Amino acid sequence: MNHKNHSKPFSNIVYDLDNPKRRESFPPERLLDMLPIKRTDTILDVGAGTGYLTIPAANLVDGQVYALDINPKMLELIKTKTEKDTIENVHTIRGTIDNIPLADASIDIVLASIVLHEVQPLSNALQQIKQVLREDGYFVCVEFEEKEFSPNGPPRISSSDMEQALINAGFHITEKFSPNELLYIIIAKTPFKAT
Repeated sequence: MNHKNHSKPFSNIVYDLDNPKRRESFPPERLLDMLPIKRTDTILDVGAGTGYLTIPAANLVDGQVYALDINPKMLELIKTKTEKDTIENVHTIRGTIDNIPLADASIDIVLASIVLHEVQPLSNALQQIKQVLREDGYFVCVEFEEKEFSPNGPPRISSSDMEQALINAGFHITEKFSPNELLYIIIAKTPFKAT
């Protein structure tokens, strides 16, 4: 995950991302259950952080799961977790969302959890995500809903602004909902190209 607040100790960032309360409020398995994941699917988790979605996703598929993050410490943490649990289909990639180092149309599902608010410009990142997705592929965006402005809080993108950005990028919104008052989830698809 791209963290603008580099002054925060790594252990605190990890705790925030792996916090059991976060897992209770919206378990990663619940999100993944909402998708028509097939065993053969290839998944990309952008801004993978601690592997909060990467590792549960890897348990659902035989295909490859790519964990993309700019922070090498996060990627090392994911490697440690997958080695401990003998998960062999996770590959870590150091990189950014606006320049994803994967082949075009190589991914079935892209996951982006609490990361897109940090990316500028958002339109470039969405085009990169769309580029690596296969036609009829799924994109899942989890973000904090924009509430009252807080000068000390993280930047946020409202669900309506995110929905419009996805539509502008050529995605088709299939589902949009809020599991609680803080979060929203948008599931979108790339268009199916008629031959």
